Amino acid sequence: MAMQRPTRLPMEVEEQTEGDLGSKRMIVNFGPQHPATHGTLRAIMELEGEIIRSMDLEIGYLHSGFEKISEHRTYNQTVTVSDRMNYLSPLCNNVGLSCAIEKMMGITVTPRCAAIRVVLYELSRVADHILSVGLQAMDLGAFSVMLWAFIEREKLYDIFEAVTGARLTTSYTRVGGVMRDVPADFIPMVKAFIDAGRKTTREMEGMLNTNRIFVDRCKGVNWISKEDAISYGLTGPMLRACGVPHDLRRLQPYLGYEKLKFDVITEPGGDVWARYRVRVREIYESLDIIEQVLADFPEGPVNVDMPEVIIPTKTALNNPGGGMEGLIYHFKNYMFGHGMKPAAGEVYMGTEAPNGELGYFLVSDGTQKPWRWRVRGPSFYNYQAFPQMCLGQSLSDVVSGLSSLNIIAGELDR
Repeated sequence: MAMQRPTRLPMEVEEQTEGDLGSKRMIVNFGPQHPATHGTLRAIMELEGEIIRSMDLEIGYLHSGFEKISEHRTYNQTVTVSDRMNYLSPLCNNVGLSCAIEKMMGITVTPRCAAIRVVLYELSRVADHILSVGLQAMDLGAFSVMLWAFIEREKLYDIFEAVTGARLTTSYTRVGGVMRDVPADFIPMVKAFIDAGRKTTREMEGMLNTNRIFVDRCKGVNWISKEDAISYGLTGPMLRACGVPHDLRRLQPYLGYEKLKFDVITEPGGDVWARYRVRVREIYESLDIIEQVLADFPEGPVNVDMPEVIIPTKTALNNPGGGMEGLIYHFKNYMFGHGMKPAAGEVYMGTEAPNGELGYFLVSDGTQKPWRWRVRGPSFYNYQAFPQMCLGQSLSDVVSGLSSLNIIAGELDR
């Protein structure tokens, strides 16, 4: 069922006449300011009645220059830029960037640091997926499900705030570790959420799985074949919903994922329904992964023993008996020309973010700042396939289709 990729639309569409009735195709703007676009996205559609005959996409309304900004900051300072790209799962961006820098420098983080990162990464996946499902339901009229999703996300934000001090722009990771250790009540807080999260997810499924309106608006809508999904570079739930078991946690393990037991969730449909089912099932898998990590949560330091890399703690700086060494390393780490300088070279590191492969390509010229800082954001690749999914579909299907992509505009534009 191959479809031809649409070309850029003409500015005017000639009138077409059939019999005594005059009809013409119409150009319609969907976005960029529209409640169903979930960001400043613009789709220019050519309609024949309510059927989409061609579509062109326009992005860039939220362009922030994150990549170029990061080339003028030190490696640790770029952590604060990474979480601004994706405001639904910012910790995943923090972890992905730090893993890329550590790969470039040959640093292996401590077992406790790896465990903390995995737990927060999977909690962020749950936060992203559960809100994506809730908003998808809201777009199709199920308002209560959206409210339930926001309640669960607020519980997760309480955990993130307790750990990082912030609810949204977390900026938690550091090269070689994390900003600080988790609080003493971290494990009880997470376990309490696991029970509540499973319960709410089951209730959401109960509301949607047999809801005739929701099912009819999802099944067979915005279908894409496995071959086309691979050709477009789709990853994450978008690709796994086409039956492709591609998951970097399994194929290129990092942070100890190779030691954990979990299923790579796939669905065969390739449509909106399949993407919904993949995300719901992945919520349960993430909660299972978190339980495995918490069952054997390691003790020890959260940062590597490399004072030339790790920023000294405030305790080390304020210690009257031995604060001088901490002050020296603090000065050297922040003073331009000193501190952390990866050897000249380049590296690419991809992690399995909630929307797909989140990759960082870094080029070092041997100084404190990256010479090139490039992001492979999954939303950019997922969005480019949207016109093909929409051809021959009705105008109302654009809403359900776009919500199933879960596009994050900050990550799309960068």
